[in-house]
Amino acid sequence: MPYTEDRSAWFEGQGLWQHIPASDWRDWTWQLKNRITSVAQLEQFMTLTADEKAGCDFAGQKLSLAITPYFFNLIDRHDPNCPIRKQVIPRSGEMQLSTGEELDSLGEDGHSPVPGLVHRYPDRVLFLVTDRCAAYCRYCTRSRLVSNAQDYNFHPEYEQALRYIEDHPEVRDVLLSGGDPLLLSDKKLEHLISRLRAIKHVEFIRIGSRIPVFLPQRITPALCEIFEQYGPIWMSIHVNHPKECTAELKDACERLAFAGVPLGNQSVLLAGVNDDADVMAALVHRLLRMRVRPYYLYQMDLITGGAHFKVDVRKGIEIIRALRGHTTGYAVPQYVIDAPGGGGKVPVNPEYVEKITDDEVVFRNYEGERFVYPLKSVPVVAPAAPVEKIPAR
Repeated sequence: MPYTEDRSAWFEGQGLWQHIPASDWRDWTWQLKNRITSVAQLEQFMTLTADEKAGCDFAGQKLSLAITPYFFNLIDRHDPNCPIRKQVIPRSGEMQLSTGEELDSLGEDGHSPVPGLVHRYPDRVLFLVTDRCAAYCRYCTRSRLVSNAQDYNFHPEYEQALRYIEDHPEVRDVLLSGGDPLLLSDKKLEHLISRLRAIKHVEFIRIGSRIPVFLPQRITPALCEIFEQYGPIWMSIHVNHPKECTAELKDACERLAFAGVPLGNQSVLLAGVNDDADVMAALVHRLLRMRVRPYYLYQMDLITGGAHFKVDVRKGIEIIRALRGHTTGYAVPQYVIDAPGGGGKVPVNPEYVEKITDDEVVFRNYEGERFVYPLKSVPVVAPAAPVEKIPAR
């Protein structure tokens, strides 16, 4: 069934929290303090399915439960198949271990020279600065680490990590992640960013965050001033479904963009959430209207207890094929698999090339039409122009 974009989702409102003063609702610290973090709180607002109750009973052993009031308002409390609901409310599938799943499915710990730093690619590092998030995605790649539900006892060593970056001139790109870096105070964020900006060989500073989606109130003028002062600071947000593209998120993205922050989006392909070409088209179009460039579409990592979210890779390729040529290239993300064990991101694309020989490339376009591009340049001798005869006088 084609996805119908519901424009009413561009809403500004307090939903279940209408009685709360607007000044509190717009305060990101109020949102954090009033997160839903227990089954009892959930059941005040909605009826859980048996599957969800079983998942909630197990949640504290794998990954904590936490949902901001703002994001909870996006859930359809009467629909167990709501794509927002599936992302943040535990289900019994989290208790099941499937083939190939690992706690550290990307082998980050094996590429960590100092606590909190992952150096997998030659010229860039991943700097994990916290183990906390505003809300917890049930398919989280770092569920072993975030929220400390599994007693991972993650303690980032900022000074060690900064010294490592200073001592490695090949590192030109630093990605701040976690947990969510934007949960840090403005003072701590500015300290980290200013230290990185002072390292001459660091050219590129990025932040990976779902805070604009879970907690758009955090994108304050004061935070944007920091980004403007030390910019450009690039940011990848994480939106999976068009229902997440609210007026509040749009405003937050505009504040970031006007502060000089280039924005991209990273989605994870999730069963029952966005494994549909029409849904993905609606998502990427909304993102562009919010000044956000669709960047990556990830095949879900092989984290323990994540099999119920897994989508066949062929379906992901089909979705990319449905986008390519049918919408602007800016709207087409790169579909990738982050290779298990730490092999890095590998692009997965529809096959358009039929064959390549020494003479030509044979390929098909998005409509399936066949074309040939010659590789050898063979001079074409043009016929000599006829000599104009001038009549004798």
